[in-house]
Amino acid sequence: MSMVLSTVGTVASGALSGAGGEMGRRTSERLYGLLSRARTVDEGAGTGSGGGEEQPTLPVTEQEQTAAALRLMEVARRSPEFAREVAEWAREASWLAPRAVPAVASGASRPQMLPPATAVFTDREDVIAWITALLDDADPIQGAPTIAALTGPGGIGKTAVAVQCAYALRERFPDGILFVDLAGASSGTALPPSDVLARFLERLGVPPAMVPGDEARQRDLFRDCTADRRMMVVLDNVHADAQVVPLLPASPGCLVLVTSRHRLGRLVAEHGARPLILRPLSTADSVLLLRRVAGSERAAAPDAVVQAVAEATGGVPLALCTMGAGLAVREHLAWERVARQLSERIHGQGQGGDAMRSGSTDDAGGPVDPVRHAQDASYSELTPECAAFYRAIAGWAWPTVTVMCAAHAAGVGEDQARELLEQLARVHLLEEVGEERYRFHDLARAHARELAVAEDGHGRMSAGVRRVAVAHLRCAAEADFRVMPLRWRLGPAYRALVLPEDRDPADGKRALAELRRERENLAAVIRAADHHGFDDLVWQLCEAMWGLHLLLGFHAQWIDTHLLGVEAARRCAAEFGDRRAVGRMLVQLAFGYMGAGRADDAEEALAEAVGADEACGHHRGQASAVEALGLLRLKRWKYAEAQRCFEEAREILGRIRQGDDGWEDLPRATALLEHHIGRAQTKQRHFAEALARLNGALVRFRQLPDGGDAYNEGRVYMSLGEAHLDEGDTDLARVCLDKAVKAMERAGAGLQLADVFESRARCHRLSDRPAEAAEDLRTAAVHYEENGDRVGAERIRMGLAELEA
Repeated sequence: MSMVLSTVGTVASGALSGAGGEMGRRTSERLYGLLSRARTVDEGAGTGSGGGEEQPTLPVTEQEQTAAALRLMEVARRSPEFAREVAEWAREASWLAPRAVPAVASGASRPQMLPPATAVFTDREDVIAWITALLDDADPIQGAPTIAALTGPGGIGKTAVAVQCAYALRERFPDGILFVDLAGASSGTALPPSDVLARFLERLGVPPAMVPGDEARQRDLFRDCTADRRMMVVLDNVHADAQVVPLLPASPGCLVLVTSRHRLGRLVAEHGARPLILRPLSTADSVLLLRRVAGSERAAAPDAVVQAVAEATGGVPLALCTMGAGLAVREHLAWERVARQLSERIHGQGQGGDAMRSGSTDDAGGPVDPVRHAQDASYSELTPECAAFYRAIAGWAWPTVTVMCAAHAAGVGEDQARELLEQLARVHLLEEVGEERYRFHDLARAHARELAVAEDGHGRMSAGVRRVAVAHLRCAAEADFRVMPLRWRLGPAYRALVLPEDRDPADGKRALAELRRERENLAAVIRAADHHGFDDLVWQLCEAMWGLHLLLGFHAQWIDTHLLGVEAARRCAAEFGDRRAVGRMLVQLAFGYMGAGRADDAEEALAEAVGADEACGHHRGQASAVEALGLLRLKRWKYAEAQRCFEEAREILGRIRQGDDGWEDLPRATALLEHHIGRAQTKQRHFAEALARLNGALVRFRQLPDGGDAYNEGRVYMSLGEAHLDEGDTDLARVCLDKAVKAMERAGAGLQLADVFESRARCHRLSDRPAEAAEDLRTAAVHYEENGDRVGAERIRMGLAELEA
């Protein structure tokens, strides 16, 4: 019972989210068939209600899933044939359950995510010894990892210690190391666990399409992936316990290193974490670190002066590194001058003006912390141009500062931005974390932002944020256009975009990779634009991320950003903005809800979208919303309702006239709806009507400009093949699937091509052609492997082994 219940839940979740692709859809529809037959068997045996039960619908809630599993088990106990079918379905559906790729299967499942260690790391041997002792003395408890929590104030060196310890201990964890900066400086910047789990699961070898949309299933899969493995998980810069708990592996062979400025009481009380507070470095170690950072060229300084600088930093590594970096890159900057600057700031005698003095006391009226002393001293040595640049790029908590982001924030050219970023990195006011990608320590950003407020004012800062948002919108829209060039879209950012005639077939994948690389920055830009009231940019940025989210998920971020997009679009509509944007945002939000398994929320959002588009007379948007409602009902096995939605959408499209929004997209939109209607009719077993609709859709796709739409032509051929198989005509099914292969080859759709070969193998098996079936399965496995779906390849090979046994 428990296995069947779990499988029903997996299939239902995958049906809504789209996880598992075509195989997931077929498995869901097969469950529909089993439940329909179970009702028929019950009625034949006289055990049904006799009240003309409605056709089953997708079991979404826990109660519905339990009822469905019970129905299957009850009928299976009375019918051996039905029991065999349920067992076969459950075995096939088990591949839908997101799973880890075994460590032996691929190097990609042994992640090594640690950032580089610092070459000037000093002291802290006691911390490494303490963690080693924790591991050596650990009393293994089933499912409980060893957890070490390093806490201390900002700048004390928690990240550097955690990374150094991880490198020192990595030989003890042969299955890999996961690392993430949880951005816990504040609740507003802290990463949600779902975002981190998606990142970890991919590095553990789970194909993106198999990553669940909801956090609970992501957490369960993560624990499956890390079970019985010896891994280290480094969770840096934690804001609260709630960020950590979903990221804990359930294996006693794992070590979790946590760093935070806050006490993590729940982690200690409920999960057995062992806390350690990091203290400042001793004077001797402070001097050693300072000299290491400053370099051998500055080694001639008198010990007393170096010691004075070290003591002024309070033994805080960030302050020591900031001062040492300034000395390293300014050969004429004297140690004595640095010591004097620090002394003046400590005693309130600096020359930093009002801005410096306003930050020279803490909330209790005491002296500023040593990190602030060091930052003030380094800032005073910047050129006016570099100082203005430092302030400008701190206008928002960007996850990373790219050259493009910095250039637009400061209003300078990219070459100049590149040079100024490097200057700031050399004096340790920025950290370089990738190629032309930088990050503030949050204390440095707070310092720069306070100076920006005092010296530049909120108006100039807001203008910088708008420039950054516009630049990101321009780049995101261009990339999104390359990812999905045929979809209809809203917003002026797309107006002048065209694809080159000699476009590389792999360009779309590159564009998707670009969007993925900037995903966190784009989400931050949306939040920044929303904070500053740039509503026109908020919803357009959401529109530009549609292709990214539709293809790759990241549902928690998708929902969060599009909730902002909906409200921004509503405010724009109330102020003479584009009223069409409201419905567009609601439709995209609904797809995010579907991916997260929130079917009722998706229904509500789509109903609102239909009303919003109807109210503003936007026929293309209204048709799209009604179509999406039909797709949701198709997923939920409400086939007759889905067909009515598609037919209504078709009727709404018929109201579009030449020159109206959506006119150019009308042929493709109509072809898609014809395909949807044919699919809905197939599932209702109205085969004659379905085949007519599907053949009509095929003609429409072939007639599209620029040689037609090979990908959707292939999809229709696949639907025709399924319709013929459901009708029992394997010969015609094979003819259609042969043509689907050719269409997908023309489209260069590798994963879909693998699925076609898999479908054709099923057709061969039903026609008693085992050799042809085996050949198609081998070809499908190759395509899955080539396109990064190792789980799909493994599943096919298992099926091939059974066929050849």
